[in-house]
Order: sequence, then C-alpha cells, then structure tokens
Amino acid sequence: MSKTTILVAGGAGYIGSHMVKMLLAQGYQVITLDNLVGGFRDAVLGGEFVLADLADPQALDLVFKHYRIDAVMHFASYIQVGESVAKPAMYYRNNVTNTLNLLDAMQRAQVDKFIFSSTAAIFGEPQYSPIDEKHPKLPINPYGRSKWMIEQVLEDYQAAYDFKSMCFRYFNAAGADPEGQLGERHDPETHLIPLVLQAASGKRSHISVYGRDYDTPDGTCIRDYIHIVDLCQAHLLGLEQLLSGGDSAVYNLGNGAGFSVQEVIDVACEVTGINIPVETGVRRAGDPARLVACADAAKAALGWQPEYADLSTLIAHAWQWEQSHGNKKN
Repeated sequence: MSKTTILVAGGAGYIGSHMVKMLLAQGYQVITLDNLVGGFRDAVLGGEFVLADLADPQALDLVFKHYRIDAVMHFASYIQVGESVAKPAMYYRNNVTNTLNLLDAMQRAQVDKFIFSSTAAIFGEPQYSPIDEKHPKLPINPYGRSKWMIEQVLEDYQAAYDFKSMCFRYFNAAGADPEGQLGERHDPETHLIPLVLQAASGKRSHISVYGRDYDTPDGTCIRDYIHIVDLCQAHLLGLEQLLSGGDSAVYNLGNGAGFSVQEVIDVACEVTGINIPVETGVRRAGDPARLVACADAAKAALGWQPEYADLSTLIAHAWQWEQSHGNKKN
C-alpha cells in the first residue's frame, strides 16, 4: 500500500469527495481540507479531515507542518457563472487569491506537485467544436477568467520554481458514485441532469428547455457530460504521472460527442420510467449551440479511457443517488 499523502482542498464537495474516495481505494493517505461552505462533512468517507479556509495562511502552514504532504489536489473553487458576474470580487478572492495562498503554503513546505481543477469556461465562446487544448482562451465571465489566471500562474511557477502542475478542463461533471455513497448536493442546484431528476422525483414541477431552434439535430443545445468517476480517474492518472517524475501539462476532459438537452430528458424518462414534465422557454443569452471537449490528448498521454461514457449509465447512477439521498442537505 502506498504511503504517499495527498492533500485534497475542497474534498468535501461534489468532485472532491469522489476524488477522496478514489484515492483512499488506491491506498493513498488523504488529508481533506474544506471550510464546508459548499461541502459536507459526511461526504468525506475516510482519511483525515481539517476544517480550514484557504483564506487563512496560518491554518495552511499548520497543515503542512503537521503532515508530510507529497502532492495537493485543488477543488475548492466557486463555480457558478451567473454568480461570478454578479459577485466578481467574491470569485477573484476565492478562486485566485485563495489559490495563491495555497500555492504559497506549498512553497514554504517545499511541496511541488499540484493538480488543478480547471474549466472549459476559460475558452469563452467556442470558435470550433470539439474544443482541443489549442483553442484560444478568451473567457467571457469572472469564473472563467479566474481559472485562466491560475493556469497562467502555474505556467509561471513551472518556469521560475520548477513547480509541477497538471490542469484538467471540463464542462459538466455529472453522475454519481456507482456504489451510491456520493452524489451531487449543490444548493442551489444549477446542473441539468440533477435538475431533470429532481423534476422526475417531484421536487420540481418541471424542467425548462431554453430554446429549441439551435443548429443541432433536435434543436436543443448540446453539452459535454463526463461521469464523475471518469473525471476523477483522469485526475488520479495525472497525479500518478507527476509523482513518478512527469512534467506539467494541461488536458481537456469530456466524452467527445456531447448530448443534447432533449437527449438528456429522453434518457432520464427511460431510466426513471417517469414522464418528466417539460416546459419550453426562450433562448438564454450566451448559450452556444454546442460545447464539447476533445479529450484525445489526455487519452494519449495518460492512458485515460472513460468507463461510463454511456448517458443512460450516467443518469442511472445519478437517479440512484437522487432516490436515496435527494432530500439530504447536511
């Protein structure tokens, strides 16, 4: 069993908690650091837990002094695009300043391996699809800009300090732990699949479809949904590459095809056996017809291959969570 110790910032959140579970299953020693603003203590299924905030450099220094940490994985970001537009200061403070606090603490402790949860929002409006790593980076909201800023910081740290990092960019993490222990618990919920399933379970009166006149086969927007386990598997492979002496890299992650809003609803109806109420609204400003990631580079460099690329499997796992834990908030 590995004695390698990984600090997971934001490990009580949706992606972070699944990552912690996977690391523990692989024999890593895991330290979860979370302020529980958007995470849940009971989502951390093992390892050590530290209640602390990335805004507190002294608390970070104590963690690095107490534990011999080999690498850090960072999931502790605010992620809502609309909120970032309304509250840019909050997003720059948490996603940029607090990440710099974490990087500073790592440097003081001489920890030089970092996995960063980035986003396809760094690309802005797609100039072509699927989007590869070379696509221009023109983020159009504070959320995307905050993530792009850190990617550039990490590039500079690599040059100046030989600091190794790996950034993963993805559109929509979705699904839930196949064993039913973990799932999405955002409050408020903004992601399509859990919203559709909440309509199926009766917690919502309907699901809204914003526009049916896009240049897609069924007229609804196409988005890239990647199963949370596949997403974490890519992060694990990236971590292993850094720990074995690999160099810094950035990768896009996605299913490579994308699914339309209507496809998601149709498959959800099949999986749940429920006729989900749907209302059609007008287009939302800034919604591109297609947002799909090209993940060829990650597959080639990391040997990554999504295990749960099938939409019905992804929705079935999410539905299992919704049925068993859908009313659980804390």
